[in-house]
Order: sequence, then structure tokens, then C-alpha cells
Amino acid sequence: MWELDLFKVHKPIIAMLHLDPLPGDPRYNTDSNMRTVIKHAKEDLKALQNGGVDGVLISNEFSLPYERQMSFVTPAAISTIVGELKSSLKIPFGIDCISDALATIETAAAVEADFVRGTFSGIYVGDGGLYNNDFSKLLRRKSALGLDNLKMFYFINPESDKNLDTRDVQEIANSTIFKSHPDGLCISAKAAGKDVSNELIKRVKLKNPNAFVICNTGCNIDTIEEKLEVADAAIVGTYFKVGGNFESNSFENVRVDQNRVRTFMDKVITIRAKR
Repeated sequence: MWELDLFKVHKPIIAMLHLDPLPGDPRYNTDSNMRTVIKHAKEDLKALQNGGVDGVLISNEFSLPYERQMSFVTPAAISTIVGELKSSLKIPFGIDCISDALATIETAAAVEADFVRGTFSGIYVGDGGLYNNDFSKLLRRKSALGLDNLKMFYFINPESDKNLDTRDVQEIANSTIFKSHPDGLCISAKAAGKDVSNELIKRVKLKNPNAFVICNTGCNIDTIEEKLEVADAAIVGTYFKVGGNFESNSFENVRVDQNRVRTFMDKVITIRAKR
């Protein structure tokens, strides 16, 4: 199985590395500049790796509100940060240029990422308006860039946006698998850090038993065992941060807490040992 080759374990835990606001973002702090963003990213990567996670997904989480077609400065900034992290990375890493699938693929090519996550297919509406994802063009671009080994994790029900496709999620998943052969299917709640329905994960998995199904939001130390009963992997972001908070009261990014990561991963190791 490819996930064992990449992550070296069954039921991998992929941690989010939330980047601070980047140049051009409304919340970017011009006083602290990119040196501070890189410093924070290095601190978070160290805490995640020391805590024992199996992979890390680097995203421009604080580029709020997200652009459907990114300004060039954003993937350039992400690539600069990854370049600074590369010598310290000891685990597989991925890229998510949030809400821009093409930027995600092209940035992954530039930084030689192992995997990507994104909204690669479907048509959705949300606070950012309407957006349509043409995976026929996207997958041809991936092929043209020679990214045969790049693993792709598809959002099947993206956070915060409504799918205009009226089919059931499990049917959408089945169709997506037939047409594009995604390496993973991300099942989400309605917002980052919110709990995903176990029943929803189970329905997608039962309909598509050979799919690699990922619990994409809401995992914490009290729910991870039940999530891994049905999901093949979990992506964890908010829970690993200080106090389990996505952002501070002043809307700033919150650093990763290594002790929370270690305690969580110790439980995951115990769960794996039961199987």
C-alpha cells in the first residue's frame, strides 16, 4: 500500500503546519515581515516532528479571506518558507495553497512535495463566491509537470462551502474515484477544528471500500480512536496548537504545543498496537 511506503505506518497522522499571514494578505504584519513567519514555521515544525507525527501538511491557513486564484506572491512566499524548512524536514510533507488547486499543484512541483490536499473537483458556493474546479485541466498540468509520484488528497465536502452537486457525498466520492483515481478522500465538518460525523466517514468508506479515506477535521485525543476505527488516516491541526485554539483573541496564529502532540501520538501508538 502506498501509504505504508510513504508514511511507514498504518493509520498515519498528518499534522497541519499553519503558516502565519503572508505578504499581500490582509493580516500580514509588515513590521515583523517574512523573517518572523519563517521563524514561527520552524518552531512549529520542530514541535510537530518532536511530538512524533507521521507527516506534515503546510498551508497558508491565515491568508484570510482566501483567493480562488492566488496572487503570485502567495505561492512564492510558501515556496520560500518550505525552502527554509527543507533541511529540517524528517517526515513526508505536503502542500495546500488553500482554494487554488492549480497553485497547489505548481507549488508542490517547485518544492518537491510528497502530497497535496485541495478542492480539485466539484462546484461550490460560499463566502468567497462561486468556484468551479476543472480537474481535467488540473490533472493534465500535473502530468505535464512530471508529478507521477505526487499523492493527491481530494476534499469531497470542503469546509465552509456548499457543494452545488445534489448527489449524496458517497456517490460524489464514487464518481470522483472513477474519473480521477484520487489517492485520498478528505471528509470534513463545516469548519476547521469541528468534529466530522463518524457516520459520514463510514458511509463513504462502505461505498468505496478500497478508497483511502481521511478524517480531515475535528480529531482530538478523546475522538481519535473512534475516528481511526473507520478512517484510514487523520489530519490534525487545531488540537495540536496551544490550548487547542485555532487563533488567539487578537486573531493571530497560535503556535504548536509539543506536549499536546506527544500525548496525542502516544495514544495513537497505543491504538495501533491493538490492531
